[in-house]
Amino acid sequence: MTLFKLLFYKKSRIVAIITGIETKMKHIANLLFEVRILKDIVRSGYAFLGSGKETIAEHSFMTAFICFTMARLDPDADSEKLVTMALVHDIAEARTGDLNYVEKKYCTTDETKAISHLKKHIPFGNDIKALVDEFNLGESKEAKLANDADQISFILELKKLMDTGVKGPEKWLPIICGRLVTQTGQRIADAILKTGWDEWWMNDYSE
Repeated sequence: MTLFKLLFYKKSRIVAIITGIETKMKHIANLLFEVRILKDIVRSGYAFLGSGKETIAEHSFMTAFICFTMARLDPDADSEKLVTMALVHDIAEARTGDLNYVEKKYCTTDETKAISHLKKHIPFGNDIKALVDEFNLGESKEAKLANDADQISFILELKKLMDTGVKGPEKWLPIICGRLVTQTGQRIADAILKTGWDEWWMNDYSE
C-alpha cells in the first residue's frame, strides 16, 4: 500500500468514526427531547376529580424518589434497577399520551410498538425496553415495589387534595391503596394517610 493510499485510508476511517459518533449523539439528543415532552403531557385522570394537575414527568420523578426511599427501607432490592425502572415506566406515553381509566375502555395503545420505535437507534435502548417489560410483568421484587411506588405517587396527590378540602379523593384512596402488594408500599401508604400534607412545613425545626 502506497503512502498516499495509507493516508487516505486512515483519513476515511477517522471521518467514518467521527460521523458515527455524531450520528449516535444525534439519536441520543432526539431521545432526550422525546423524554422532555413528558413535562408537557398532563395526566388525564385528574379530570374525574375536578381538581389537581400533574404531568407525566412530575409523576415519574415522584415515583422514582419513592423507589429511592423504598430501596433504603428494603436493602434486598436492587436500588439502581428500582429507581431507573420508575424513571422509564411511563416513557412510552411520550408517543401514546396518557389514557385514563374510562378512556382505556374504548381506546388501546400499542406500547410495545412505541418502545420499539423509541429504542431503535439508541445504544442502550434494550435496557429501557427490559425495564419497561419487567415493570409491566410485575413479577420481580423490584417490579412489585415500582408498581407500588406508582400508586403511592397518586396517593400523595390524593391526600394533598383531600387535606386542602377537595371532595372526591376519599372515594379513590381505598381503591388505590387496595392495589398495593408489598409490605413496604403498604407501610409507606399508611404513614402518608396518617400525616397532614403540610405537616413537614409546620414542624418547628429550630431545635
